[in-house]
Amino acid sequence: MLSKKSKYAIKALMSLAKRFDEKTPLKIITISEEEHIPRKFLEAILVELRNNGLLYSKMGANGGYSLAKHPEEIFLSQVIRISGGPIAMLPCVSLNFYEPCEECVNEQTCGLSDVIKEVREVTISILSKTSIADLLKREENLRNKFNL
Repeated sequence: MLSKKSKYAIKALMSLAKRFDEKTPLKIITISEEEHIPRKFLEAILVELRNNGLLYSKMGANGGYSLAKHPEEIFLSQVIRISGGPIAMLPCVSLNFYEPCEECVNEQTCGLSDVIKEVREVTISILSKTSIADLLKREENLRNKFNL
């Protein structure tokens, strides 16, 4: 399941991506209000994204945050791993957050683990090629489809 932190991180990045060409930093309060994200929680998320090279920050009255990369270069797999941790549904098949399963007698012969590995691979494949720019395009296509 996608964590609330990951959802908020993606929403914040999409908000910044919409203004990517403006080249002016966006204030935390603006993102918070537009995306309905609690400000304190958003601050922590943005710092984490900045520390991982996805954002720039600028201090002062004209300060705020902006994307450090083009929206086409920020992929959902990166964002989820930075903000939410594992992508796999079970810790025993996680690539970056592995933990042994308490219930499993032998991970190498576990049928459930084997299936979840397949799910993980497909999920990673999709998330690794879906960018913030792709999400914006999808939203626009859906608005057009439903005449919104």
